Amino acid sequence: MKSINEQILRATKEIVIKFIEMGRLSPSNIHESFKDIYATVNETVKENNESVSSKN
Repeated sequence: MKSINEQILRATKEIVIKFIEMGRLSPSNIHESFKDIYATVNETVKENNESVSSKN
């Protein structure tokens, strides 16, 4: 199984690609957007992991 960080990175990449395909993101400003999207995905995953851990 892949590490959580690798899965977060892969999900971020897929989201960025989808945004480019839909015309919501320009390839010229991908660097800033990638960081923002990565931070959001990372935060969401960490929050969900904490909530699952607290339920067990």
